[in-house]
Amino acid sequence: MKWLLLGALLGLLLTIPQAPALAVAAVAVLASQPLLVAFVLGILARPYLPRLGRWTR
Repeated sequence: MKWLLLGALLGLLLTIPQAPALAVAAVAVLASQPLLVAFVLGILARPYLPRLGRWTR
């Protein structure tokens, strides 16, 4: 499924000449939002963080 989506994206980028410039502009706009960047990085890092047990009394 991942390869199918990547192939569709590559096909779209090759058929529409303005698509790479629009993609770069969209990434630049999203990267300029610090809260969004922090949220996405937190989501990506979550599976690799150690899970702590419950607090004990």
